[in-house]
Amino acid sequence: KDAVGEISNISMGTAPTTLSSLLNQKVNITTPRVEVADWDKLSRKYDRPCVMLQIRYKEGIDGNNVLILKERDVKIITDLMMGGTGNVDDGEELTDLHLSAIGEAMNQMMGSSATSLSSMLNRTIDISPNIVETYNEMDETLPQFLNDNFVIVAFKMQIGDLIDSEIMQLYPIDFAKELLTMFSIDQEAQSDNSSASTE
Repeated sequence: KDAVGEISNISMGTAPTTLSSLLNQKVNITTPRVEVADWDKLSRKYDRPCVMLQIRYKEGIDGNNVLILKERDVKIITDLMMGGTGNVDDGEELTDLHLSAIGEAMNQMMGSSATSLSSMLNRTIDISPNIVETYNEMDETLPQFLNDNFVIVAFKMQIGDLIDSEIMQLYPIDFAKELLTMFSIDQEAQSDNSSASTE
């Protein structure tokens, strides 16, 4: 869990800067909390409806992950992207505009995360454009890996004085293990190179 947290923390290191430039607000994303859970356990924790973004890696890593955001946070982020103040109507329904805007924001954020992962693992890593949908309950359109245990990486996210919330990434366990293997190999290679250079 500590290693997955460290990898996630490094990969999300540039995300606050990316979001901040999009929203013109100070963004802070803290060190993550990592746990293994199933959908029943997770669904008791999150507010519904929520917005889910499916992100698939198309190069460098074989796997995908899911981002979960609260509906209100999506409305605030969308409003800020459109030049608004972030004051939103809680009763307003999410529209295709909201989903398109949050998809663009998260695409940029996860793109910068993939770049950080590339540097950390010393290989090219690229993501496919994300799929954005609103969810109330578990249904057949959710990624298959959510039917079993999966890894939750939960970050505390603060955007100005408008959002003090949480952003969650869900990984298949096999994907988390693959990340750990690549991270370990890269660390060993760096250690070997360091030893060679000192000798």
